[in-house]
This record gives sequence, C-alpha cells and structure tokens, in this order.
Amino acid sequence: MQEIYECIIIGGGFAGLQASIQLGRYQRNVLVIDSNYGRSTLCKTYRNILGWPDSISGQQLRKLGRQHAEFYGVSFIEDKVISIQNVNKYYQLETINGNSFIAKTILLATGLLDRIPQITNLTDCLGTTIFVCPDCDGYEILNKSVLILGAGAAGANLSLTLTYWSNQITYINHDGDELNNELSIQLQKYGIDYQKEAIKEVIKDGESTFKGICLQNGEKIFADRAFIAFGGNEIQNKLAKQLGVNLVNNTHVIVDSRTKETNIPNVWAAGDLVAHSQQVTIAMGEGTQAAVWIHKRLLELETK
Repeated sequence: MQEIYECIIIGGGFAGLQASIQLGRYQRNVLVIDSNYGRSTLCKTYRNILGWPDSISGQQLRKLGRQHAEFYGVSFIEDKVISIQNVNKYYQLETINGNSFIAKTILLATGLLDRIPQITNLTDCLGTTIFVCPDCDGYEILNKSVLILGAGAAGANLSLTLTYWSNQITYINHDGDELNNELSIQLQKYGIDYQKEAIKEVIKDGESTFKGICLQNGEKIFADRAFIAFGGNEIQNKLAKQLGVNLVNNTHVIVDSRTKETNIPNVWAAGDLVAHSQQVTIAMGEGTQAAVWIHKRLLELETK
C-alpha cells in the first residue's frame, strides 16, 4: 500500500524549509519535493537576515535548513511535481521523473523565477555585486555608481526607486519597449542617464565582482554595482491553477491572511507564490504560519 504523507511541501526554498522544520517538530510525516532551482539557489549573499551580519548564501542557508528539517525526520526528494489531483479526499501528485505520492495536505511553496536574459557573466555576479531587490540590497549601493540592467518601464521604475540610495544611476534598456514621455521626464528630473541598447556582456573582476558592461555596439560603461529589472518574472502557479486556487490577476495565490490556507480545502501556500514583499524573512514567517494551521487541520482530521 502506498504511503500517505500527512503533508507534502512542494518547493524547498525558505518558505517550504521553514514549514518543514515546524511540521517536523510536530512529528508529522512530511515530504519536501524540490527541483533545487529558484531564486534562493542563485543568490550568493543575503545581508538582511537576523543573525547573519556578514551575510549567508542562499545555497548555504538552504543546506542548513534541510539538515535542520531532516533532524526531525522530514524527507526530501529532488524532483518536480507536474500534476496534482484530489482523489478520495487525498491529493495525488505526479512528478516529472515518474514518481507518485499521496498526501492529506499540501503546501505550495513554488515561488517565482526572475527573467534573466542570457548575458555573459551576469549570473556570476548575481547576489554579490548585481542585485534584484531594492528593499533587500538598496543599502549596498549607498553613495556608489550603479547601472540598472533592465527592460522598458520595469527598469525605469527601479531606477527611480534607487535614487533614495544613489545619485549616480544609469539605466540600460536592454530589450524593452521605448519609455513613455512621463517616465522619460522622471528619469531626466532625477539625473538618471538613459540608453536603449542591448547588453553584450557583464565585465567582472575575479569570480563575481561587477565592474561594468559592454554593449552590443562596443561601448563600455563602468560602475560600482548593478541591479536587474527585466520584468516578466514567472510566478510558479501552474499547480495552483490545476487545483482551482484563487489568484490575484491570474498571478499570485490568494490565501487567508491568518492561516495561509487557499480557497481549496487542505491546500496552503506561502512565500513568493503569495503576494507579498518578496523577502526571505517574510517567506520564513509565512512557512511557519502555514505549518501551524496545517497541524491544526491534521488534528481535526484525526478526530473524524
């Protein structure tokens, strides 16, 4: 007879890991299914997390989180869930590798993927000297020169946001539409240089230190740091759609603010899949919050 997990967590980022630790401490039978690719696998330095003043990489934090969860008996498998069906009050999951699992409850923690064009050396510097989130890493460009590598309005709006931290900003519109008149005026107002030209490669020093860019026309532009804002980030909501989970404008999952449960019974969601400020610490909090209410639901199911 196939094993029935009390909870299967889909996604091993920080929301999923934190939830697995909490559920493990409840001594629940939990499986985490993770493809091992996402935002948290790319970022090399988190500098705004309590207890890590000298920073910690996404990979290291994921490793520590998994070890922590495994200590409480949580199981992990590297795979990708491609379908979920409600079968006889349980959820049946099928994976890309042909595995099948059954669970009483589900936590969706599939996150989002940033659109990152294939620009030479870009990912090498990502998370160390090239950043994504102004709330996480705006501090890192304080009084420094910075290039915004982006597309259309997404890059322009990030450039304007970062004027809080720097007055030495250049926006390179790599593959986006031309800016409307209002945005062009705003860039000029705040002294932001603007070019619409494809980027050939990132210039780096050593393994991950950003130095500048080389454009397709051969021009080189140097700066201390960079941010990316190409727009078109992909919310990993396919499984949520399969289940009929309510979404915000067909993107982020809608959850109960108190419990993090979706409109589908016994299905929860946490982290970047849910509409929030896309912070590691918030994702962790949501993971714990969801886990507490998953445990409560399991207690109810046990009494029926």
